[in-house]
Amino acid sequence: MPDGPAKATLTDLLAEAMPLSIGAVEIGARRTGLVIVDEVNGFATVGAGNLAPPVESPQVSEMIRETDRLAQVFTEKGWKILAFLDTHVPGKPEPPYPPHCEVGTGEEDLVAELTWLQADTNTTLVRKDCINGFIGAIRPDGSNAVVDWVNLHQLQALLVVGICTDICVMDFVLTSLSARNHDLMPGLGDIIVYAPGCATYDLPRSAATALGLPESLAHPGEVTQYMGLYFMASRGAVLADRVTVVGCA
Repeated sequence: MPDGPAKATLTDLLAEAMPLSIGAVEIGARRTGLVIVDEVNGFATVGAGNLAPPVESPQVSEMIRETDRLAQVFTEKGWKILAFLDTHVPGKPEPPYPPHCEVGTGEEDLVAELTWLQADTNTTLVRKDCINGFIGAIRPDGSNAVVDWVNLHQLQALLVVGICTDICVMDFVLTSLSARNHDLMPGLGDIIVYAPGCATYDLPRSAATALGLPESLAHPGEVTQYMGLYFMASRGAVLADRVTVVGCA
């Protein structure tokens, strides 16, 4: 007997009710900066810490491959890159999360595939101690490393990748959109989120309860990835599933 129609997933239902506008974008005609959010061991290397993936994640692996590919293109062209590294003082927690990315653990360092950025003259590294990289970039004197980087290089667009799509990436993008609209970065136009270069973690409800966690901590990866993209787009971000670089094959 033939199988019946496939049961719609929750993501299918979200896509039906709240469709995404996503497609190819072209960069190169405008001064564009690449922003890499938290692609550090503590979030993206298997078994590296409390918030690292317990097993290999195809979504995380794709994110790292796509980030490395784009970063190589950017630095070959002399275009600017900013990479956030989640970094915390030991013993100073970041509620509601368990200890992670503490100084000296190695969790706070870039994943192996991206360590070359540490010596790249086109790359600015910004260590942050909170979910929101824009807030984490505020210096003791009140200046902001992101604002200064965008304005110094007269950037007209940002291309954003990283982890987690619905947490650190989304917080950075939403705050940057507000800061742009508030004329803190007057030359900045589009903030583009490259979906294949973003990832989040998967903790289904059944897995959360099996670990003894409250059901409210469930975090189904496919659904939360979609929700993160949706909310960024609804606030004005441009979503991309392909990036074409002018002058590159």
